[in-house]
Amino acid sequence: MSLINEIREMMACPPPLPGHGRTPDRLRFLFEIGRRNLSLARLAEAHWDAVAILAEAGHKVAPNKIYGVWAAEAPGRSLHLCGDTLSGKKAFCSGAGMIDRALVTVVRPEHQLIDVDLDQAGLEFDRSEWHTRAFHETSTCTVTFNAIRICNDDLVGPAGFYLGRPGFWNGACGPAACWAGGAAGLVDWAANETRSDPHTLAHFGAMRADLWALKNLLDAAGTAIDRCPMDGLGAQIRALRVRHLVELHATDILRRLARAYGPHPLAFDEAVATRYQELDLYLRQSHAERDLQALGELERNQTV
Repeated sequence: MSLINEIREMMACPPPLPGHGRTPDRLRFLFEIGRRNLSLARLAEAHWDAVAILAEAGHKVAPNKIYGVWAAEAPGRSLHLCGDTLSGKKAFCSGAGMIDRALVTVVRPEHQLIDVDLDQAGLEFDRSEWHTRAFHETSTCTVTFNAIRICNDDLVGPAGFYLGRPGFWNGACGPAACWAGGAAGLVDWAANETRSDPHTLAHFGAMRADLWALKNLLDAAGTAIDRCPMDGLGAQIRALRVRHLVELHATDILRRLARAYGPHPLAFDEAVATRYQELDLYLRQSHAERDLQALGELERNQTV
């Protein structure tokens, strides 16, 4: 079954919206998708994030359509809206040519979010720049928008809505749940291996501890989101903490797996090698020390 068809099947039983009382279930839903398949998780998380964004904006979700969120901004590759015409380039567009619609950020004017129907002329998908085999199935492209017509109904919220809404940081925990699930899949593989020398067992024990921490971290984050869903500052601090800690534990699992089992699974087991590479790349959606600097500034201001 294709990744898109798997997402369509999920639409019959969607995850809860964030901040509506069952956010731990939502994060566990995303965690389990990542545990199963990280390429699927990358596309599914974007779809359910788009659904949550549209709900927060009071904007209708197109029925039976699969969404993406194309919000990455790269120097020299941005979109601009001039009157009713959208033009420019957007990088890191996952699902291009596969999904039906995308919520697209536009820098000029005034950081607008637009719901774009991808089944129309004037869109060019360039896959030539994506050189890694990781996430090859997600069709991540640079997309050129050639004078795409936009109407008022396509605008999602007012200018600045995407970054300014309380749900932005609550939603930022979604990718972290997928990272955690991706790491869990590696621990699952290790659990089925019979190698039992002392060094391997030490690393396996540590990986299982990492997995326990990841599950509890996501549950705690979901509970905290439901407690104060409209607290934007609290949500930002929490999301930066969660993403940092998930990255730490997932990176520890990556490091220990290679040290415990050597190069064999990374070279000769296609499923393990793909998951390892995809998790390593997906974790870079964290902004590392830049996010930690932002977190440190916020934490310092909270203690003054």
